[in-house]
Amino acid sequence: MPFSLRALGLAGASCVLLSATAHAQGKITAGEIDANLKFLSSDLLEGRAPATRGGQLSSAYIASALQEAGVEPGGPNHAYFQPVPIDIVGADPATLHVTASGKATAALRYPDDVVVGAGSAVESSAARGELVFVGYGVAAPEHQWDDFKGVDLHGKVLLVLVNDPPTAPFTKTMDYYGRWTYKYEEAERQGAVGCLIIHTTERAGYPWHTVVGSWAKELRMLPRDPSLPPPLGVRGWITDSAATALLASAGLDLSQLRAAAASHDFRPVSTGITMDMAFANKVRHMQSENVIGVVRGTTLSNQYVVFSAHWDHLGIGPAVNGDSIYNGAEDNASGVADVLAMARAAKPQKRSMVFLFVTAEESGLLGSAWFAQHPTVPVAGIVANLNIDGGNLLGRVRDLNALGDRKSSLGPSLAKYVAPMGMSLAADAHPEQGHFYRSDHFSFAKVGVPALSIGAGTDFVGRPKGWGVEQEDDYTAHRYHQPSDEYRPDFDLSGAVQLSTIVLGFGESLANAPGLPTWNADAEFHRPAAASPAAVP
Repeated sequence: MPFSLRALGLAGASCVLLSATAHAQGKITAGEIDANLKFLSSDLLEGRAPATRGGQLSSAYIASALQEAGVEPGGPNHAYFQPVPIDIVGADPATLHVTASGKATAALRYPDDVVVGAGSAVESSAARGELVFVGYGVAAPEHQWDDFKGVDLHGKVLLVLVNDPPTAPFTKTMDYYGRWTYKYEEAERQGAVGCLIIHTTERAGYPWHTVVGSWAKELRMLPRDPSLPPPLGVRGWITDSAATALLASAGLDLSQLRAAAASHDFRPVSTGITMDMAFANKVRHMQSENVIGVVRGTTLSNQYVVFSAHWDHLGIGPAVNGDSIYNGAEDNASGVADVLAMARAAKPQKRSMVFLFVTAEESGLLGSAWFAQHPTVPVAGIVANLNIDGGNLLGRVRDLNALGDRKSSLGPSLAKYVAPMGMSLAADAHPEQGHFYRSDHFSFAKVGVPALSIGAGTDFVGRPKGWGVEQEDDYTAHRYHQPSDEYRPDFDLSGAVQLSTIVLGFGESLANAPGLPTWNADAEFHRPAAASPAAVP
C-alpha cells in the first residue's frame, strides 16, 4: 500500500510531519512529540480504526515519519508495511435480540444490560441453549483447578465471572485465566455455543461504559485458524445487576453462586433458563497494516530489540455528549509519538532495533498477534520487547510502571538502569486487573520473548503525594475509551521526553549487553531452548 499523504488527498498534512521530524538526530524533543501527538489524535483521523480511511492515514503518516527520519523499512519486501488481514463484523441492531425463557422470562436491553458480538466472521450469529453458570470458567491443571468437572457443556450458553477465582493458588495478581479473552477461548474448548461474562467495575478494572464503547460497534478479528475448536456463536457481556435479576427470577442468588465459585469444589450450575441470542451481521474482509522500521545492528544484526506501540484506537462509536470520534490521544497516540521520536533518535548498536507500530490492539491485540505468528524477523532472534501503551502527558516522574517486571530479568535490569537517575519501579497498584495481559507485549510473551510494557508511575515531580493516583483514576473513569480522550494544548510533555528517552536508552543497553534477558523460573512463559538467541561471545 502506498503511504504517501498526497495519495490520500491530504498533502497539506505533510507540513505537520515535516515539523515533527526535522530535528537533529540523537535528541528527543517535546516539540516533535507534540506535533505527532496532535496530528495522530486529530478528528481528521476519525479515531484511527483499522481498515478505515482514518486508519490508513495513520499508518501512512507513521511510515512517512520513519522514512523522513532515515529509518530503514522493516516489513516484507523491504517495505514499511506488514499486511494484516482483518475480518470486520458488525451486528445489525434491527435484528438483534437477547431473550430468556424457561424458568425466567426477560428481554435484555442492548447495550444497557448486555452487549453481544459475533464469535466469528459469519453473516448471522446465534446462540440458543440453556444458560449454565460456570463460576470463573477456569481449567488450570497446574493449579489443580477445574470449574467444569467434566460436565458436558456442548450446546450451552455459559455465564462466567470476570477475573480469577479469589482463592489460593490464585493470588491478587491476575493471570491469563482472568482475562476475558481466555474466558471465550475456554468456552469454545468446552463446546459452548455462547458465553456471557458478568461485569463489575471492580473486578474488570473498567466501568460498563468502557465495555459498551469497545463492543457496541463493529468488531475486528483475525481470520479464523481452522485448527481451533468451532467458534462461539455469540460472545458478550452482561451487567452484574442484569445477571442478578435474571438469575433471581429463576430462583437463584448470584451472590451465593459467586461465593460457591471461590471453592475448588465448585461444579457448573444449570439455571433452567434458555437463552436465545441472535442477530444478522454485516461482514467485510479487510486489510490493515503494522508499520515497521529497523535500525540495523553492527555486529549482531540478526538479533533484535523490538520497541512497540499500537497506532489504532476505536474509530467512530456511540456518541457521548455529542461527540462520536474516539480520538485516543493518550491511548495510544501518545505512545506512537514517543516511539516515533525514539526511532528518529536511535543510533546503531550491536544488535538491531525494530520499531513496530501495530494495528488492532483495541480489537484484541490482533496486529501484535499477527506479527508474533508471522514475524518479519525470526522470533528466535528477538531478545526483548519494550512496549509503550500510553505515554506520559502529565510531567516528569520519579517512578515507572513496568508491567511484567516480576516475570523476567528485564524488571531488575530496568530498575538498575534508572536507579542512577534517582528513579525506581513502582509496584503494580492494581495487580488484580491483569494489565500485563492487556497490551501488545503480551503477544511477544506468548511466543517466549521476554517483554515489558513501560509507562509513568504515580510519583510526579512538583506534585503532592497522591496526585498521580487521582489523575490515573480520573482518566479511567472519564476518558479511557471515551471520545473525551482528546489532545489538549496543556499536556506537560516533559514526561513524554523523559519516558521515551529512558525506554530508548534501556533498549540500547539491551542491544549492547553481553547477556540476554531471561524469564523467571516461575513465569508462565518460556522460550524453547532451541529457539534461544546466542549471547554475545
